Amino acid sequence: MILYMTTRGRPSSKPRTAFGKRLAEARERVGMSQAELGSKLGLGQRAIAHWERRQTAVLPNHLDALARVLNVSIDELISGNGRHPVESGPKGKARRLFEQLSKLPRSQQQHVITVLEAFVEKKFASS
Repeated sequence: MILYMTTRGRPSSKPRTAFGKRLAEARERVGMSQAELGSKLGLGQRAIAHWERRQTAVLPNHLDALARVLNVSIDELISGNGRHPVESGPKGKARRLFEQLSKLPRSQQQHVITVLEAFVEKKFASS
């Protein structure tokens, strides 16, 4: 099993706004695509892309929801002055997978761990 993130979709010709950069960084930190974030907020991918690329007003209820879903402060999203919690361990999608794995019964967790250990041992033995 290989875990990695890919870039999807057509790249935009518009540079990100300052807010858009902070939003994209927070979204990528938790391993979400624009579509996944939009889905969690009850919006479409295009709304998130719009927020990341254009100067726009974001409604207070959307800012609150963004902060909750992305685990950042509203201040961090708006001004970049807030602090996001420093977390150890895997990032993004890997973190979400391991969180889901931790909810499986111990016997199923052990099966996944056995496969991962074999993969890692083989990978590093050939290096």
